Amino acid sequence: MAHDFAAASRVIVRVPNWLGDAVMAVPAIVALRRHAEGALILAARPAIAPLFEEETGAAPDEIVAVDERRELEQLRAARGDAIVLLPNSFRSAWTARRAGIRERAGYAAAGRGWLLTRAVRRPRERVHQVEYYRALVRGLGIDGADGPPHVSIRPVTRQAADVLLRTAGIADGDRLVGFAPGAAYGHAKRWPPDRVARVIAQLTSTHGVAAVLLGAGADRATGREIESSLPAGTRVVNLIGRTTLRALAGVIARCAAFVSNDSGAMHLAAALGVPLTAIFGPTDERVTSPSSRGPADVILRQVFCRPCMLRECPIDHRCMKRISVDDVAASVARHLGAS
Repeated sequence: MAHDFAAASRVIVRVPNWLGDAVMAVPAIVALRRHAEGALILAARPAIAPLFEEETGAAPDEIVAVDERRELEQLRAARGDAIVLLPNSFRSAWTARRAGIRERAGYAAAGRGWLLTRAVRRPRERVHQVEYYRALVRGLGIDGADGPPHVSIRPVTRQAADVLLRTAGIADGDRLVGFAPGAAYGHAKRWPPDRVARVIAQLTSTHGVAAVLLGAGADRATGREIESSLPAGTRVVNLIGRTTLRALAGVIARCAAFVSNDSGAMHLAAALGVPLTAIFGPTDERVTSPSSRGPADVILRQVFCRPCMLRECPIDHRCMKRISVDDVAASVARHLGAS
């Protein structure tokens, strides 16, 4: 690898902790893979590590599922002589230094520059998060991989998702539209559940599709609210809180179209190339819009207070409430018509 990393026999990449960030970091990790002269080890949280067992181009020699309480011990055991820190936290740099990793690279952020042997200056202008990670590896003298993040699921993942869907009543030939109505960031990023329900009711009746609800356990209440708002007999399966990351990827890949707030599931769908309708409210689409392999619509309404980046809206949630059911349904219908 270039510069101080040229002689590294074992390069560790500390992967971002959030799914969406991990997906957006894929091109930078691919660039590191292409330039690594020795082994490439990915260190990721247990919930994120399975992403890199699919086909991303990263092709790591090892994946370490780091537990927050044991990360120091695990990094020492990985025997890396260089580490690239994609998270900007002080803690990640402090842990890498304590682990005795000789070369430590990352952005000079959070007052941690003195802990790094290669402190890269952050971009001065606002850039998309995919480009932000690419800029870090370019700061190490490594050209970033071009194009959007790319994830392809393995046949075993696809087969497991098919079994899960069959068990839930979805036949192999059914056209499926996925919905990720939650967002780990906070309530402000969520489009109203009753509107999600109305889109589902409209699409299932006019396009003959089945709908699947996906998300983390924290989104279960949102899923129940959507289900309770649907007409009797609507073809919908609620898998919120019932999938691993691997199963989530497999089910999304099975979808003919996908609807999501700004979330990790949205970025995963984009990387899988699934036709995507992304609903944006308080967050900045210039930074986290889907960098998609397939067709993608970003639906938003420019109001004076966005992007506020707040987790909870202190006023009337106008950025989300001004997005209509017809706005979203029309986008999905276009994707279904083109597929």
